[in-house]
Amino acid sequence: MEQEIKGFMSYLHNVKKTSRNTELSYQRDLMKMMHFLRKRKVENAKEVTETALNSYILDLEKNGMSAATVSRHIASMKGFYLYLWKEGSISFDPAENLKAPKVEKKLPEIMSVEEMERLLEQPGDRTSKGLRDTAMLELLYATGMRVTELISLKLDDVNWKLDYIVCRDRNKERIIPFGPKAKKALERYLKEARGRLVGDKICEMLFPNCSGGGMSRQGFWKLLKQYVKQAGIEMEITPHTLRHSCA
Repeated sequence: MEQEIKGFMSYLHNVKKTSRNTELSYQRDLMKMMHFLRKRKVENAKEVTETALNSYILDLEKNGMSAATVSRHIASMKGFYLYLWKEGSISFDPAENLKAPKVEKKLPEIMSVEEMERLLEQPGDRTSKGLRDTAMLELLYATGMRVTELISLKLDDVNWKLDYIVCRDRNKERIIPFGPKAKKALERYLKEARGRLVGDKICEMLFPNCSGGGMSRQGFWKLLKQYVKQAGIEMEITPHTLRHSCA
């Protein structure tokens, strides 16, 4: 069976043009399967049955492998035996009916209301940057918008009469309402801080960086990490955590 695995690796590399990491992953999985079958006196790919492969899957599960890892092994076997069947090396595909275990989706970590309040307090209102960051965090928490959407907002994207923002993602637009707390933070930021950040530069972005230009995702991530640390929040926070917390 080792020669068939080598042939499959060559097929992945030369025909499917897979990455080196993908090839190594397939190879590890299939060699592990081969050693399991050898211990059970199954040496030839033509001798492999669906029952033998199911026994191997049960063995993986018995040894504590996660559902995601078992599913990856099954995908490797399916790809391998389908290749052998199409090549005419075997008369039937023993992996055709293998079923991957259900992978339970983990619920995203969210911040508590108390943690969120502590985070929102961190920027403060003594500096232009603090007022800007407070407005950004309040708007992000109020709307659940993506960070990319937040830093891409322009001044004209805010509708003050109806209290909503227009988010643009390529050719799509989304209209998202915001509440009085976010509105108050936005109004104060625009009245007291934005002009000082922009200076004499022309900038249409709602939230410029401290140099008066557009803000990057890395820039926002850096300030978020700083405020999380200041707030004494120990869980790992990403910009997406705020999105989940809003939801």
